[in-house]
Amino acid sequence: MEKSCCRFFLFLLFFSINGGVLEAWPKGSVTRYSDFKVQTASITKLCKTSTVVTVNGMYPGPTIYAREDDRVVVKCPIQAGQRFKYRFALLHQRGTLFWHAHISWLRATVHGPLIIYPKQGASYPFEPPVEEHVIILGEYWLRDIQDLERHVKESGGGPPGSDAYILNGHPALNMEHFFGVANHSMTVVEMDGEYTKPFKTSFLMLTPGETYNVLIKADQPIGNYYMAMAPYMPAKNVPFLNKTSYAILNYVKHTNSNAPPTVKVDKLAPEPILPNFVFAIGLNVFSCDSPDHDRFQGPNGGIFAASVNYVTFRRQMVSLLNAHYNNLEGCYSTHFPDKPEKMYDFVNEAPNNIGVDTQPAIGTQVSVLEYGWAVQVIFQDTGIVATENHPMHLHGFSFYLLGTGLGNFNSSTAILYFYDPPYRNTVGVPVGGWAVIRFRADNSVEFAS
Repeated sequence: MEKSCCRFFLFLLFFSINGGVLEAWPKGSVTRYSDFKVQTASITKLCKTSTVVTVNGMYPGPTIYAREDDRVVVKCPIQAGQRFKYRFALLHQRGTLFWHAHISWLRATVHGPLIIYPKQGASYPFEPPVEEHVIILGEYWLRDIQDLERHVKESGGGPPGSDAYILNGHPALNMEHFFGVANHSMTVVEMDGEYTKPFKTSFLMLTPGETYNVLIKADQPIGNYYMAMAPYMPAKNVPFLNKTSYAILNYVKHTNSNAPPTVKVDKLAPEPILPNFVFAIGLNVFSCDSPDHDRFQGPNGGIFAASVNYVTFRRQMVSLLNAHYNNLEGCYSTHFPDKPEKMYDFVNEAPNNIGVDTQPAIGTQVSVLEYGWAVQVIFQDTGIVATENHPMHLHGFSFYLLGTGLGNFNSSTAILYFYDPPYRNTVGVPVGGWAVIRFRADNSVEFAS
């Protein structure tokens, strides 16, 4: 059989956008402007038409193309008749990221890709691709997403399983997914907008919010090959759609191109200074003495609530940065615990007597970091209610992922990688396991995980 051999980019994002071949790079370094109009639109999926919130009537929203060091200005109306201008600089970032709504579940339909190319004249630190395609893995609900969100919040239970898993169509909110291409391996070259030392794999697991750039060598016989995504749900007794979704990778003839030499990617994680955080993360249940079973649909008639170091965050009516810079008192305290109140077997001996010892404290507590600190954070999954995979994200920062493992973190036995660790902004903490990250506190913003 005839073979076609070329190398192409596959942008993998855990939302949804239309895939396509990029015909030409945008020219930078410049200021790039995008006009976003937030409006409703009708879409038809699974034989049902729904009205959803979109940007520019597009579902998914428009793609923003830029280069490293470009300045991007996005103008869009927020309230009826109002406008909002968002300016940001793409410093030291290149690869694939998202733009998305940052309130409630509107991000389910209000989102799109942000593709950042190297500076003008700069080369990739790997063999450049011949073609580029975008693929987003996601979930789709037939029910109105905002009604679904209100129901989940009012009931205190977990979100229902989706009605379909989608490639290049709709975004995901809650599920992790495996992805692979039949008869092909993938070379990972970028994660969350940051280059990484290339490595090959036959599949990926993506948590919500993660992005990858991978190279696939089209060296198989010309034909069609399945691309598949399958859900991953480690939590027990949680309903979900246990089905695999497929798309087709179609070969066409192509002529090889001469590739310029690659450049090396070397990164060294910064040495940490105090504080060294240990964040025990888990899913808690508040007990509720109420006969209204429709309102309280968590385990034992309770309400689900996530916690870090056994504290559940209470959102204030004003932003924390606004409260800080304007010296607004009573909005938050600076006493968030650096580690759990007591250390124990987090995985196997966590409190899980629902209604008795699964209720966390509630508060608006923050940790204040000095500018320039190198900070290490150990994320430890706990067996409160049940162990499960936790996607963790830092707003405004990328971090070095030094390592992950199963069980309770033990500094004497944990294997950590300090040279060329992955540099990204989202990590999935393994079920009943841990993850260790480091980052430099050089962005004067409020950030959350």
